[in-house]
Amino acid sequence: MHSDRKQLFKVRKLPLAINLALALTTFAAAINAEDQISTNNSVENSSAAPLSSDNSVFELGEVTVNATPTGTLDSRDILSSVDVMHADKIADQNVLTAFDLLHRMPGVQITQFNQGITTGKFSFRAFNGEGNINAVKLLIDGIPSNNNAGDPYFIDSLFPLDIESIETVRGTNDPRYGLHAIAGNANIRTFEGGNYAKGRVSYGSFDTVSVQSGAGYEKNGFTQNYTADYRYTNGYRAHAQSDKNSFSGKWFYSPDDGKYKVGLIARYSYAEAQEPGYLTFEESRDNPTQSRPHNKTDGGNRELGQLSGHFDFNLTDDLSWSTKSYVNIFNDQRWVTFSAPTTPGTSNQQERLNNEVQYGAITSLTWRPKVDFLDDFSTEAGFDIQQQDNKNRRWRGTVDRVRQGNPSRDQDYNFYTYGGYLTTLIQPFKWLRFTPGFRVDRVGGDSFKDFGSSPAFGGSGVVNNYGTIWQPKMGAVITPIEGYSLYGNWGRTFQVGVASGTFKANSAIPNSPVSINEGWEIGIKANPVDWAEGRIAYWEQTATNEISRNLATFEASNLGSTARRGADFQVNIKPVDHVSVWATYSIQEAIVVQPEKGSAARVGNQIINTPDYVFSAGLDYQITPELKTSLWTTGQGDYYTDDTNNLGQFGEYALLNLDIGYQVNKWVDLQFQAKNLTDTYWEYVWNNGGTTMHSPGDGRAFYGAINIKYDL
Repeated sequence: MHSDRKQLFKVRKLPLAINLALALTTFAAAINAEDQISTNNSVENSSAAPLSSDNSVFELGEVTVNATPTGTLDSRDILSSVDVMHADKIADQNVLTAFDLLHRMPGVQITQFNQGITTGKFSFRAFNGEGNINAVKLLIDGIPSNNNAGDPYFIDSLFPLDIESIETVRGTNDPRYGLHAIAGNANIRTFEGGNYAKGRVSYGSFDTVSVQSGAGYEKNGFTQNYTADYRYTNGYRAHAQSDKNSFSGKWFYSPDDGKYKVGLIARYSYAEAQEPGYLTFEESRDNPTQSRPHNKTDGGNRELGQLSGHFDFNLTDDLSWSTKSYVNIFNDQRWVTFSAPTTPGTSNQQERLNNEVQYGAITSLTWRPKVDFLDDFSTEAGFDIQQQDNKNRRWRGTVDRVRQGNPSRDQDYNFYTYGGYLTTLIQPFKWLRFTPGFRVDRVGGDSFKDFGSSPAFGGSGVVNNYGTIWQPKMGAVITPIEGYSLYGNWGRTFQVGVASGTFKANSAIPNSPVSINEGWEIGIKANPVDWAEGRIAYWEQTATNEISRNLATFEASNLGSTARRGADFQVNIKPVDHVSVWATYSIQEAIVVQPEKGSAARVGNQIINTPDYVFSAGLDYQITPELKTSLWTTGQGDYYTDDTNNLGQFGEYALLNLDIGYQVNKWVDLQFQAKNLTDTYWEYVWNNGGTTMHSPGDGRAFYGAINIKYDL
């Protein structure tokens, strides 16, 4: 690595919240063992999964076991840093948008803009959540759920009560996904099956009201699941009202012999919100809840729709086929003013209008034969195609949401990718597993047209010829001693431009090169006793020709060659049946190794808005069979906001939260939550032409809720 590279792995003063997490761990370890205490607060029909060290998976919460007729390989077979959070850690959370649930997930960075419908994003592996580079593939029930730019906005359609689990796969060795899976993927699974009716009503700070409901009915192999949800809040800051509703239905059928399963999932969400706008440094410290006059008509609306068909078929006892097809609709309209106008009587407001229709199919064939000389063997081949019809329009200088003249951008383009993979899981002995594989992708588009006042390509453009993108993969896990597993992986992923960045003005212009990411990881997962497990990993990831989207112009530029690295530390301790302690801490860095000509970045500069650490930790305590508590914390380090690293660092915070739940009877439980218990100031900061702009996060907040669940 270059000699000017800045050092991240150095001794740092631990923030208060991390010291608290260490104290919680010490406290839990000192508790004497007691008889098991039964509880009604766990997930219905679930039991704690036995801690297992023969893989690289780390889990939070109680596991619900659901039979499935398909033998498709899942994330547990990837042999990477896989993390799963289950429903009992999700359902009782008060969040404005579902991405906020990932605060507890190991190694995940949450970027919270706190601006109307654009509330924030999640990311990991030292890729920021700015939107310059969206590096995480989002799937909802296995369906691709990013927009063209890679933003995981379809997560907005989900409410906590509907989510069964959240799963992240960090790293470059998962062959199942191509587009947007630069650093890994996240899969959110919603409830399927069961006979129940459930609901949750909550009220809290900032006049926040949330109503969530769900129902399931299962008979003779036919399952139905429905949700209807609504949320309203006045917001922590002035001019920050928002409301959102969401509806979903799931219908599946499987015969008694489990030979096949066929189903349909439909989901729709609509949200409207005001935007409080960004503040200068002085304004944010003087009055963080204010909204400036130039933001008085800022806001927007977002419409999301997903329709997918699912078919799983066991062709033989050891051969299974799975296929999905889908249509996604993304309509986003936003009026935003980033800074006050310098000339009286003028307006800096913009209207941004994005419309996308996505459709595609995913299929895989999995073979799990019995091989006499192997402990386990399976191989899977898959193929997917994803196509988008996109429109992106923008008007500058709108006055109180009224357009002034023609659009400055009026883009219309078609984009598609298709790819396939082959991966094999080989386990010659009980103590050894490895997964060689590869993936190939192709990228295309029919046309790019810009009818704006100053079109980038005149009338039309053609797609860059990226060629066939080869991505070899490899993973392995060794368990030399029961309770201790070493794992490692290596792989390549890719990145291409978004919107106009995928195209060029004409075929005579040289093709822009594809960005290839290459990453590796080595780690150890330990389960020395049945009440404790931990995982430590070190990873690196490099990229050539990294492409960065300019959020102001929506055009793409080449950042150059980059390097990322980090280390992850995770622990889960259950010293007695009624106490559990969990903690995750990740240090990370992202730097420019060789900047593109003309870039403001220099060799060794840190990539913007990438905190040098992220963490979460908590103590869960079942005080009585009816009363449970959870004291938990989450936070991150600071980051630079400019490519030159000259404007200073911002963004460090540590928040403390408290959850209390009381089971009234088997149908009803009451919940109380205090968020940001210490009323810590925290914020999102970005660089606006040499001036930092600040968006303060919520102050101390309290919420109360009643949950009702009735088993039919």
